[in-house]
Amino acid sequence: MAGEVTQALGGAQKIGTLTLLCDAKTDGSFLVHHFLSFYLKANCKVCFVALVQSFSHYNIVGQKLGVSLTAARDRGQLVFLEGLKSSVEVLFHSQDEPHPLQFLREAGTGNLQSLYTFIQDTLKPADSEESPWKYPVLLVDNLSVLLSLGVGAVAVLDFMQYCRATVCCELKGNVVALVHDTEGATDEGNDTLLNGLSHQSHLILRAEGLATGFCKDVHGQLSILWRRPSRSTAQRAQSLTYQYKIQDKNVSFFAKGMSPAVL
Repeated sequence: MAGEVTQALGGAQKIGTLTLLCDAKTDGSFLVHHFLSFYLKANCKVCFVALVQSFSHYNIVGQKLGVSLTAARDRGQLVFLEGLKSSVEVLFHSQDEPHPLQFLREAGTGNLQSLYTFIQDTLKPADSEESPWKYPVLLVDNLSVLLSLGVGAVAVLDFMQYCRATVCCELKGNVVALVHDTEGATDEGNDTLLNGLSHQSHLILRAEGLATGFCKDVHGQLSILWRRPSRSTAQRAQSLTYQYKIQDKNVSFFAKGMSPAVL
């Protein structure tokens, strides 16, 4: 991400920020990959709760963006919770100690305490040691999966409130989470989750597919919205909208209607 969009996303670099990533009728995973590579390059300690894809998938994309997740994990900068693999371990193997995804074995409880404890223990530096990392970051891809696993929207919102209080306020770090927007579908739980997080977030990035359908030169549009007042009056309700094209190693952004393909 470069140019004006990089400048617009500068708010996500501020310590204590909750950034909500949202995608509607498109795949917003390119935003997750951007923030993962951005924070690793910025020398931040990252706890990545990956509920959608495998470690190898994120690592392959990360290499295209100039970071090695394997190296980051080996040096202790990245703690990766692979939801796909861990869910199998929880469901089909006995656990001697509580697992971060323990709620999968406790149907109907919606208790995410074990996941929160895992995140807290991962990002909280040892009292006797000075952290070599700039600041801690929690990245979740994506929260909508928790609803599909039977966790209620209120329980997920409570979980995120605790994470925000711990990571953003106590540890002076940042939180980034992706949520799908089931626009046009009847999904009260997902709507509750999305609306609740929208009110808590400092920055909202919404990726949407084009209303006109598929286009090989324009893949969608990205809306950037700041929800918190800033010192500048002109930026208190500032929002920006760009169209984008996803390329092999980066994403090209341009003003609506200004794609090279239509000029």
